[in-house]
This record gives sequence, structure tokens and C-alpha cells, in this order.
Amino acid sequence: MGRTACTEPQCLYKGALYLYIYMDTLIAVLASCGVRAVIRILHAEGQSAAEIRRRLCRVYGDNVTSGSCVREWSRKFRDGRTDVHDEGGQGRHSVVTDKLVQKVNQCVGGKRHFTISELFEEFTQTSRTTSYGIVTDRLVYHKFCARWVPKQLTDFHKTQRMGSALTFLQRYWEKGDEFLDRIVTGDETWVQFVNAETKEQSKRWMHMHSPNKPKKFKRTLSNKKMMAKVFWDSKGIFLTEFLVPGTTIMSEVYCETLNKLRKSIQNKRCSLKA
Repeated sequence: MGRTACTEPQCLYKGALYLYIYMDTLIAVLASCGVRAVIRILHAEGQSAAEIRRRLCRVYGDNVTSGSCVREWSRKFRDGRTDVHDEGGQGRHSVVTDKLVQKVNQCVGGKRHFTISELFEEFTQTSRTTSYGIVTDRLVYHKFCARWVPKQLTDFHKTQRMGSALTFLQRYWEKGDEFLDRIVTGDETWVQFVNAETKEQSKRWMHMHSPNKPKKFKRTLSNKKMMAKVFWDSKGIFLTEFLVPGTTIMSEVYCETLNKLRKSIQNKRCSLKA
């Protein structure tokens, strides 16, 4: 009986299998289709792209193929491809498709704190530059830092502030600027016993070749501090009060401060007593 001639893909697959069996034999030159066939076999055995690259380099040398190429073909075989031949064609085909852009958009929406390296590991068919271009150019994403706010308000607090704001607006509508002159506000702050000069404050106008340029020595700041309360209106300060260190701030302390504020208003702004 005559032997049936095998097709070209079958011959390549058998040749790749023969090379895989004799992996320990050094071969100087290996065709691209043979390399892809070996990648396909090792991938079918469950080897990772990094392990496949190490085994290829150990047998055929470091220049046999690149890591990105191994990852790309591993992905193609994982997606169900069986052909080891390249499609060829004129020019280089773009890997950025509408489907890929949609997948990247879904990935970004699921994890806002992602990095480009993490995105590159998720979509190995693209480079880091291409991944960055998809995110910034195609999807028009920008990276923003969180804005600092002094306090997280609950819905109850927001409703309260909205009600106070509407009350102020109504009274301003009725009385005009006279109402603004009657508003007294206050604030609290910590005051350090020693306030060191900042780097910005230490700047001096000098020539580039001046011999005595300013220097700042590192200092250990004192941990001692006290709380200061300040109350004022549109014309000036009513009351400045420093709490004794170690004082526990309770309702009695606030009541005492408000009594002092009331007396200060009576002494300084007689028109506000009405």
C-alpha cells in the first residue's frame, strides 16, 4: 500500500512535535512556524508564557523570540486558534479594535485605581504605550487625585446646612446688607508654641555668585500647643480665647465661651444688642 502524503500544516505539526521530544538537543536555526508550533504544544500542556519563553531560550538561545511574541501567540491559542502560520498581508495590522476598546473601558470602570502595568498584564496583545493611548486618547480618561475636604457630611448634616442657607438668604432678601453686618462667626485652631520659618519664608533676593546664601537647619519642633478660639464679624474681632492645655472640651466650656462672647458683643457693638 502506498503512503498518504501529509499536508503542509500536518508536517509542520509533526516536525514541531519531533523538536519538542528532543528539546535537549541544541538546534541553531528554527523556523518561525516551528517556534509557534512549540509554543502551541507547551501551551496545551498548561505552561505559562514566561515558562515557555525560558524553555525556548534555554534550548535555542536568547534570540529565538521575544516575550511579547510568546504572550501574543499563547493568547491566540488560548482563544482557540490552531493555525501556526502568520496571516501576512501588507503592513502591520492594528491590534486596537472597537471590541478591545470596549473591554478596556469595562476594565477601567471596574477598577478606578488601576495602573497601566496592570492593564498591560490583562491585555497582553497590546504594549504599555498602546494601553496608555487607549485609556487617554480613545476613552479620554484623566487621572485625578482625591480632593481634601475637612469633614464628611451625612445626609442629615447636608439638610441642616441647606435649611440654614435658605434662612440666611430669606433674611438677606428682607434686610439687605444690614443683615450681613449682624452675623458673628467663629473658628478654632491649634497654635504651636514654636512656629518655625518655612522654606518659602526663608527665600532672599541674591545674585547667583553671592557667597553667603541662606541656610536652614533642621529643628525638632515642640509638641506643646494650645487651642485658640476666635470670633469676629464684618468689622473686626470680638473675642480671642486660649484654652489651658489639658482642658477637656465639654458643653460647660462652650457655654462659658458663649457668655464671654455675649459680653464682648455688648461692649463693642451696641447696635447688635437690638
